[in-house]
Amino acid sequence: MAQAQLDLPTSVPQPHHEEERRWQDFFGFSTDHKVIGIQYLVTAFFFYLVGGALATAVRTELATPDPDFVTPEVYNSLFTVHGTVMIFLWIVPAGGGLANYLIPLMVGAKDMAFPRLNTVGFWLIPPGGILLLASFLVEAPQAGWTSYPPLSLLSGQVGEEVWILSVLLLGTSSILGALNFSVTIFKMRIPTMGLNDMPLFCWAMIATSALVLLSTPVLAAALILLSFDLIAGTSFFNPTGGGDPVVYQHLFWFYSHPAVYIMVLPFFGVISDVLPVHARKPIFGYQAIAYSSLAISFLGLIVWAHHMFTSGTPGWLRMFFMITTMIIAVPTGIKVFGWLATIWGGKLRLNSAMLFAMGFLATFVMGGVTGIMVASVPFDIHVHDTYFIVAHFHYVLFGGAVFGVFAAIYHWFPKMTGRMMNEPWGIVHFVLTFVGTNLTFMPMHALGLQGMPRRVAMYDPQFTTLNQVCTLGSYILAVSTFPFLINAAWSWFKGPKAPDNPWEALTLEWMTSSPPPIENFLVTPVLKTGPYDYGSRKTLAIRQRLKQMTGDRPKEVGVPLSQAKSSTLFTDSGAPTVLEGEKDINNHS
Repeated sequence: MAQAQLDLPTSVPQPHHEEERRWQDFFGFSTDHKVIGIQYLVTAFFFYLVGGALATAVRTELATPDPDFVTPEVYNSLFTVHGTVMIFLWIVPAGGGLANYLIPLMVGAKDMAFPRLNTVGFWLIPPGGILLLASFLVEAPQAGWTSYPPLSLLSGQVGEEVWILSVLLLGTSSILGALNFSVTIFKMRIPTMGLNDMPLFCWAMIATSALVLLSTPVLAAALILLSFDLIAGTSFFNPTGGGDPVVYQHLFWFYSHPAVYIMVLPFFGVISDVLPVHARKPIFGYQAIAYSSLAISFLGLIVWAHHMFTSGTPGWLRMFFMITTMIIAVPTGIKVFGWLATIWGGKLRLNSAMLFAMGFLATFVMGGVTGIMVASVPFDIHVHDTYFIVAHFHYVLFGGAVFGVFAAIYHWFPKMTGRMMNEPWGIVHFVLTFVGTNLTFMPMHALGLQGMPRRVAMYDPQFTTLNQVCTLGSYILAVSTFPFLINAAWSWFKGPKAPDNPWEALTLEWMTSSPPPIENFLVTPVLKTGPYDYGSRKTLAIRQRLKQMTGDRPKEVGVPLSQAKSSTLFTDSGAPTVLEGEKDINNHS
């Protein structure tokens, strides 16, 4: 069994409490994983706003059949940079930021395994983002986020080179982060925490890190060869010189299909942690959910060519990739079943975090169902490069990853800042986001089935009505951002003080102060209850005893470690054993 430490209050404050940090401290160089995690998240949200603005411009153009808002060339640049920003500068860094902040706390470590490498990993992101946006000042890339040759070789050379350099910097950042996450999880867990005692977020990050380390170097190799074709006149992918563009597609999708799981796996872990806490039930099928992450990671490496069914792939190879793509739905389905079983019959707290987690379930399952459809060769040939693919992709990534990001922020914001977020504002944010998401992307299925191609600035007038519905939805999504920004900014500075454990969670990050001290724990945590043992007799006995000791504070399972002079461990029978400070404890009770 896993074990959980709960601390008892004393009157001794600690001078290095995290509350002494000022907001300016998050804008400088630091090796503290918590500072770096927040830097990742703030940077990612900035680029989310940039990518969202680009998407709104794209949808404004598509409100009418003719290019009357921007020229077709500018339109090509808008959707190219939009896709790149949303993938490499929003979703991937957001997942990395959460992992940076949470993993050391969840495993009881003082920091990441390689703090300086962690700093370098983050500070590769701002120059990568600046380079990408600066391409608009010269010759913005126009070949889409896939940058397929020969189109990428025929569009502006400067813009493509800037795009390649930007993606290489961002990919290097991902590799450094994956190395750090893996070593921290495997080598820096507290002695009493086995692999099967970890929160499921850690399992998700193991699977994510494996994908990053195995697939990102392949993308880097493809982009370096593409840059040789652009600069040196080689013909690795240039058909006029004997090169083969299909080779680039294989290399690109060997990374970019696993990249889908690199983007969503961290948020599978988030959902696995959020649902049990707010359903007040143990997670259903801990090991099945944990090992299904590894199965997704493995299968994600052998399904890439289903993106290439129309590129002359032999029939036998189409069959192989069709079958493997459908098989990957099995471990994903195990997760969805486990999540539904977890909330079934639970005492649900329908707060902002829980609403976004349930919104994740609804939208991601929609994307998963259409994913099975496009895995079928005949159907994929019909809808390839139509708006059906755009709808599927956005239900998986926006419905999955973005809802997962917001569920995580609302859940862990009190731990990160020591402040509570405003729930009414959070509910408004959820409603607008959920309505906007479905209004934007649901009609795209019909557009694709009717034959509207993607990546075009002009289209047949018969598609006008559905495109205008999509554009209206995109405006609602744009508006939905404002309640969140106002809520986050106000809560960080003026929100009510958060208890150390406002959700009565059992994972280690909630057993220290909010925000945590610089090295997270003043004593090494010792665990004796599982991370999801909600409702068990042992956990209830521990909580009841703790309430008696701490003056019956039901909303606080622990007290700040920065105020702790004593440590309480629990024996196998569930009875607390006071190691030191017994006199203070008796006086307090």
